[in-house]
Amino acid sequence: MLTDLDIMAVLPAKDIKRARDFYRDKLGLEPSEPGAEDNLVYSGGHGTGFMVYQTDNAGTAKNTQMGWMTDNLEREMEELRGRGVVFEEYDQPGLKTENGIATDDWGKAAWFLDSEGNILNISQRA
Repeated sequence: MLTDLDIMAVLPAKDIKRARDFYRDKLGLEPSEPGAEDNLVYSGGHGTGFMVYQTDNAGTAKNTQMGWMTDNLEREMEELRGRGVVFEEYDQPGLKTENGIATDDWGKAAWFLDSEGNILNISQRA
C-alpha cells in the first residue's frame, strides 16, 4: 500500500526563518508553499519533497536525516561550496572522507549540516 505513495522527509528547525534563509541562500531552494509561517515545504524530483518544521528538537539527531542522489557529486559539491556550504570530514571505522567525499563499492557520498544541525547527504552511485 505505501509502495506507490510519494515520500516526504521531515526535518526539524529551531528557527524556521534561519532555516528558510539557509535552504534559499546555500542550497538554492524555495518553498513550494511560501505562505506558511511555521513550516516550509520543498518539492524535489519525481514527486519527492521535504518539510522543515519549527521545534526545539532540531539538531539532536546524530545520523543522516535526508539526502539527494546525483550523477555528478563533485559538480554539486563545487556549486554548494561556492554558496558557502561546508562538507563534513569523517575518519572513523567504516567511514573515511577525503576532501569531504567517502568512496566505496556502492559509490561516493558527502555530508553537510544545515543551519539547524541536521545532517544532510549527497550521493552518487557507482
